[in-house]
Amino acid sequence: MTSTTKLSVKLLVDTKANKVLFAEAGKDVVDFLFSLLVLPVGTIIKLITKESMVGSVANIRQSLESLDSTYLLSGRAKVDLLNPKVSVPSLSENGTLLLPTCASSSSMGMNKRYYRCSCNYNSSCHNYVTDVSGTRCPGCNNNMTKQLQYVEPNSSGTVQAVDTANGLGVVKGVLTYTIMDDLTIRPMSTISSITLLNTCHVKDLSVLQEMTVKLGIEEGLRLLKASLQSKTVLTDVFLAKRGCTSERVDLEWPDY
Repeated sequence: MTSTTKLSVKLLVDTKANKVLFAEAGKDVVDFLFSLLVLPVGTIIKLITKESMVGSVANIRQSLESLDSTYLLSGRAKVDLLNPKVSVPSLSENGTLLLPTCASSSSMGMNKRYYRCSCNYNSSCHNYVTDVSGTRCPGCNNNMTKQLQYVEPNSSGTVQAVDTANGLGVVKGVLTYTIMDDLTIRPMSTISSITLLNTCHVKDLSVLQEMTVKLGIEEGLRLLKASLQSKTVLTDVFLAKRGCTSERVDLEWPDY
C-alpha cells in the first residue's frame, strides 16, 4: 500500500441526528483498525503530535528528545525509543497498517542484520549476538563482525499468518464487516443490520443516508486520535470532513 492508497468505507448516517450509525467495510479497513492495537505509545505520540495528545505522556517523549547524550548509557537506546517498530508477523509489509513509520516484522527481519564474534576457541562467544557490527564481544572483547543469516520462520512456526488463503492480515477477506461508531467490529449480515437499526432506535428510515468515504493516511491519523478520545469516532472523523461522496438510499424492512 502506498501513501496515496485510499480504502473505501460505506457509512450509514442519521441525517437528523448528524450521526454515523454504523459503517460497512472490507478486510483492508478492519485489518487497519485491528493493527492499531499494536502501535507502541511512542509511535502514537510521533504520529499525532504532542499538541494533539490528551494527558502528559507526550512530555516523556519530549524529555527524552531533549536529554543530552551525557546522561545516556546508550545512544542506540534513545534512537530505538524515539522510533519504535511494530512487530506483528501476520500483518503485511504492503501497508496493512496504513499509517507511516510502521514496519511489519517480515520487513524488519529481512532488512535486519545480526553479527557475532568470529572467535572459534572461546565457546562462550557464540552465546552473544548484536545488530551493530563492531560491537565488543563480552566473551573475548573482540569486534563482533561475522554476519549471520536471518531465517524466516517456516510453516510450522508460530508466526505464520492465520489464513494464508486470504493473504496476510488479521481477518478473512470474503466477508463484509460492520463497524459501529465506537469502533465495535463484527461480521455483517442482513439480520444484524436490522438489529442494529432497532438498537439505534431508528424509527424514520427516510432520514438515513448512505455515504461513501475514503480512508487514507490523513483520515487514519484522525481516526487514531479520535479512538483515544471519543466514543463517536466515525462521526467525529467523517461527518466533519467535507467533500465526501454521498447518496440517498431507500431502506425497507425485508419480507420473510
